[in-house]
Amino acid sequence: MQRGAGAMAGPLEGVKVVELGVWVAGPAAGGILADWGADVVKIEPPGGDPARTFGRMLGIDPQDRHHVSPPFQMDNRGKRGIVLDLATPQGKAHARDLIADADVFLTNIRTGALRRIGLDFEAVAATNPRLVYGLITGYGAEGPDADRPAYDVAAFWARAGLAHLLTRPGQAPPFQRGGMGDHMAGMTLAGAICAALVARTRTGAGQLVSTSLYRQGAYTVSFDLNTFLITGHAIAIGQRETMANPCMNNYTAGDGRRFWLVGLQGERHWPALCAAVGRPDWTADERFATGRSRAVNAVELISELDVIFAQKSLDEWAHIFSAHPDLFWSPINSMEDVLGDEQFHAAGGIVYVPDADGGAVPMVATPADFHGTPTEIRSSAPELGEHTEEVLAEIARPATGGG
Repeated sequence: MQRGAGAMAGPLEGVKVVELGVWVAGPAAGGILADWGADVVKIEPPGGDPARTFGRMLGIDPQDRHHVSPPFQMDNRGKRGIVLDLATPQGKAHARDLIADADVFLTNIRTGALRRIGLDFEAVAATNPRLVYGLITGYGAEGPDADRPAYDVAAFWARAGLAHLLTRPGQAPPFQRGGMGDHMAGMTLAGAICAALVARTRTGAGQLVSTSLYRQGAYTVSFDLNTFLITGHAIAIGQRETMANPCMNNYTAGDGRRFWLVGLQGERHWPALCAAVGRPDWTADERFATGRSRAVNAVELISELDVIFAQKSLDEWAHIFSAHPDLFWSPINSMEDVLGDEQFHAAGGIVYVPDADGGAVPMVATPADFHGTPTEIRSSAPELGEHTEEVLAEIARPATGGG
């Protein structure tokens, strides 16, 4: 793929990546590397990555070519796409030839299936010892469940404890939003791959790097898990009405919009909150003057704050809060709020991805910027098999012409 004149390469320019990924986690890792400038070749079966069907699941008109599957576009933009039937000797041979010339191979296919098609780490490293092999599994590469199928709702959300920790007592567990654990695991693998590429500059050798949805979930809740591991005590699951620190709680303004106070440091944040709500006397009130007394009287304090916050709109409170630098807070935004937030755009939250018609489609940016080697998204996600002939011609040339 040739970049246009003046295009920004990104830090991974010249790095060749082959991706055999399905659904979200593997493609997310490949998508991040593509955003960072790598040449990512995505291998799909004749029927395509099943993530191409997300649009249908979401009720999007399949005739709408530009918007047919927004989640697929997010994780596959900037890649070149080829179709190989890995059930055939020719398809396997093409895949091996691609990987033999690559810097990185990444996949989230189960290891048993990878062994059956000859694309496990031992097999491909034998012909390309400089290869960095990135693997995402559900539950890890060893143990009784090493080859157990998983989506992130199972391994990340349910089994790793997130759903439990986010369930209010007496209520059913909440549902995870799509791809949460997958995107976290994809970012972890992208970082691990880059670290292995750095190590290769010292050792000259590639290596297997891996992560799992289960490990990613456990790390996400390691605040809780590590506390239990070391002390044997669990951190209580809080309820809004009884939070021991009422300054770390969510409230509702008079217009129904919600916001979160984040007053973690009592001595710093409590006086600022008292001033903002017009109750400076609370700093000397024996019910609320200390962190311990606020915890003992949390129900009463939360109730009083509820009454006060209901008296003004969130915009009015935002104006009041802005006069108190030591009062930390945030609105609880809807998707519309995020996209309408000036700060989200100023922070680089949106990228404009070129489409086949010469226009540009706004998409969410991956969350890292490179100020010395800035990146540029080169293209939207490939159509199924769009670059098959181009890529296969590239691997055929060395075989016929040497080099």
